[in-house]
Amino acid sequence: MPKTERGYRCSACGWTTIAYVGRCPACQAWNTLDPFAEAPKSPIARRHPPGAPAPLLRLDQVPTDAAARFPTQIAELDRVLGGGVVPGSLVLVGGEPGIGKSTLMLQAGAALAARGLRVVYLCGEESPRQVRMRAERLHVAGASIDLIAEPSLDAALVAAEAAATDVLIVDSIQSVTIEGLESRAGGPAQIAEAGARLLAFAKSTGTATFVTGHVTKSGEVAGPRLLEHLVDAVLYFETAEGGALRLLRAVKNRFGTTDEIGLFEMTGTGLVSVENPSAALLAPHSPAASGCAVTVIIEGSRPLAIEVQALAVPTTLAAPRRIAAGIEPARLHLVLAVLARRGGIPSSSLDIVANVAGGLRLRDPSADLATCLALASAIHDKPLPPSTAFLGELALSGALRPLHQAGRRLAELARLGIATAVVPSGTPAAQGIHLVRAATLAEALAAVGLSGLSVRTVPHHDALEQPQRSEETHER
Repeated sequence: MPKTERGYRCSACGWTTIAYVGRCPACQAWNTLDPFAEAPKSPIARRHPPGAPAPLLRLDQVPTDAAARFPTQIAELDRVLGGGVVPGSLVLVGGEPGIGKSTLMLQAGAALAARGLRVVYLCGEESPRQVRMRAERLHVAGASIDLIAEPSLDAALVAAEAAATDVLIVDSIQSVTIEGLESRAGGPAQIAEAGARLLAFAKSTGTATFVTGHVTKSGEVAGPRLLEHLVDAVLYFETAEGGALRLLRAVKNRFGTTDEIGLFEMTGTGLVSVENPSAALLAPHSPAASGCAVTVIIEGSRPLAIEVQALAVPTTLAAPRRIAAGIEPARLHLVLAVLARRGGIPSSSLDIVANVAGGLRLRDPSADLATCLALASAIHDKPLPPSTAFLGELALSGALRPLHQAGRRLAELARLGIATAVVPSGTPAAQGIHLVRAATLAEALAAVGLSGLSVRTVPHHDALEQPQRSEETHER
């Protein structure tokens, strides 16, 4: 908590001191010093006098500002925010160091400044010269953005309020300090108090505030989780290992949905919105390669075509390894169990590796059939039919559940030029694509020619030792 200021104040002239003296040096009065204890004041002025009751406001009298959003002209960022920036909102943008948070914020600030808004950029981690160098690389050096190179958040908020700021960007929350707190910058107490003061500033002045924050190894914003509860929206940057694509996902949004994702490509001139996400997420591969299956998932309001990749190799370990990237490990084990029990394709003697091309994390259960057939193709080492997609959610009984929003998924496949799709029975026909309907996993495997084949296996290490034990027994 902020440190309380203690001392003595003269009741005659107001002179203060930290130690008691009998006579006031300012007014020369005797025995007029009284003790006091005051907490540090927030830089944001109070809207009503201390001790006065808070004003009441009826719900039906609250003015609506549904049309008050202003877009950033960055299509993918506006999509994730729900249509644009809301005045008075506090948005937290988290991600690993170097993923592109500062680049995106500078690009967004330049776009908003071009609309005539007053944008203030608090550069706590970098000097103004470094920000200028980044702006030149992004070709936005001529943007009307005011920089504040001050680590004290109190002084920065006072300057921003005096300048009638429309948009405030704080880069980053770990670099600012609160005067009066006896802790280092970036500590839990500093971050919690900084978040509370930024929230009060945004709500009282109507300033749209963006705050960047680093994430820990576990993927959470560094500092207390209280910061995520304070803000209005939490956006996370994700990336594939060593890839150029960046995924912006909203895990909290009080002004829109959390199902939307934004896809960016990191280039030499900054982040560029990807206009055709499906084409960017589909990995090119040889038609003769096994373990590759295409499917379509729904992320927010748009369908995305992705590719699930699998690899199966023999193992001599007692417990085969299961490695998943972009797929929940529990979901992978479930699909392998259904494949073994309902499809007749066991994998107990194989190491399994499953991956989603492009670094996307699967959350749509309609990708179960594609995952299952990619695994079956890898286990048999037989490629799936070319220009074919697989859609459907698996039940534990092996049945394929009905497909939600089938029309939008199939239209996306037809737009990409995919000719055939294996779908659950009852899926309505779609223009431009041939449907192969299957009621169960066994029927889907038969449709692609993966049923009734022998599975690659290797003898277990215990079985290799058995002949030696038999010879020893015979000699005895």
